[in-house]
Amino acid sequence: MDNDQRLLHASSFGAAAAAYAEHRPDYAQDAVRWALDPAPGPRVLDLGAGTGKLTATLIAMGVEVIAVEPDPAMLTELRRSLPAVRALSGSAEAIPLPDASVDAVLSGNAMHWFDMAAAGPEIARVLAPGGVLAGLWNVMDDRAEWVAGLARVSGSAAIGPRDTPASWRVETAGAHLPKNGAAARFGSPEQALFPHGQRRTADSLVETLGTRAGMLVMPEPEREAALGRIRAFLAGQPETAHGEFTLPMMTGVLRVRRL
Repeated sequence: MDNDQRLLHASSFGAAAAAYAEHRPDYAQDAVRWALDPAPGPRVLDLGAGTGKLTATLIAMGVEVIAVEPDPAMLTELRRSLPAVRALSGSAEAIPLPDASVDAVLSGNAMHWFDMAAAGPEIARVLAPGGVLAGLWNVMDDRAEWVAGLARVSGSAAIGPRDTPASWRVETAGAHLPKNGAAARFGSPEQALFPHGQRRTADSLVETLGTRAGMLVMPEPEREAALGRIRAFLAGQPETAHGEFTLPMMTGVLRVRRL
């Protein structure tokens, strides 16, 4: 994906902020604990916070958190749903916080949008010495046969290379590195996967997949055709055809330490 495409995809979520808030999953608490385990203190920045999915998980765990989000519609939704949180307009490339003001920077399903040539120095700037940067991604567990089938039917716009466990490891291993060859601001990466799940119906899973960036930027006829194929597939599977089910997932974490 070239830079123009990356920007188009990254900016697509605001138009679907309410749907994103309703349908996107939260994050496995064990994954968040592992991400934060080496942090030198309790202050956490949720960077690229979106509508607050990861923010809410952090709050439920009793973590002190500040949220930063560039998209006005997403930020409005976050402030509406989590009014007690300090939520600021800003981006990974321009973080509105002082130097060494947080002990960990976490990012839920957003780190792949960052321009790490600019974001890496900014994240390192706001981190305290020894601070942690961690990206978290919710992926579908395609060890379940019906999930593997769904991935095949849906296509990469709905279930892409970061959205299943094995390919997630490959796609995110260098997510903390600048693409311009500049020196890295962080040490060697660690990756881990943690079981997770989300209660869905066929209709709500279709709505969830409709909030993926690749789906949001599709021409409407193509989008409706893709969602129709997904809906038909789910209607034909015994696991998903009737009522609620648990979508088997994992939360993957990439963790690095500030040099």
